[in-house]
Amino acid sequence: MPQIFRPSANTIARVSIFGAIFFIAALILLLEAINRSPWVTQARVARDQPIQFSHERHVAGNGIDCRYCHTSVEGSSFAGIPPTKTCMNCHAQIFSNSPFLAPVRESFRTGQSVKWTRVHDLPDFVYFNHSIHLHKGVGCTTCHGRVDRMPLMYQEQSLQMEWCVECHRQPERYLRPRELVFSVDYVAPPNQLELGQRLVAAYQVKKLTNCSTCHR
Repeated sequence: MPQIFRPSANTIARVSIFGAIFFIAALILLLEAINRSPWVTQARVARDQPIQFSHERHVAGNGIDCRYCHTSVEGSSFAGIPPTKTCMNCHAQIFSNSPFLAPVRESFRTGQSVKWTRVHDLPDFVYFNHSIHLHKGVGCTTCHGRVDRMPLMYQEQSLQMEWCVECHRQPERYLRPRELVFSVDYVAPPNQLELGQRLVAAYQVKKLTNCSTCHR
């Protein structure tokens, strides 16, 4: 009986099988890279706002503390968006006729809130509490980055689950003394692990990695 396939067909079959395996592996790696990229996470992508508000100017230039605007951050799950009156506390006197602040004056006059573009937006199925993290020694810049260097606000971290879990597994790498959680220029000391381990014990930090911690 004559052969249907030539002997070279065996080699072609082997190459095809191994090629398919490598192709699938490369495709998986590519999808993982895309999933971690700013194209998906929106990390380090500056967001346009209805008003040219600069954290750099207000925090670094004017020395305004985070809590002046984000008043509920220490006692609530939400940091809070400042009402227009907070802006007008200063801008009724400073740059009161600036055309850039016309939307602020209009909001104050009408009582209609400024429609800010949200920068840090976790999925609805994720529970996050700002106050708990602050009281456990997690600084603002650990998650939000150096806002005092951001003319336009952007998301510093990916906010993906693997990023959160990394901190929950090894909190000693990130904790700082409570009195410094609002310090925007805080730099971790050379003995961060030693300090962090002491703070984990002092602040009774639990390494919570079970699903129900965030998915409730």
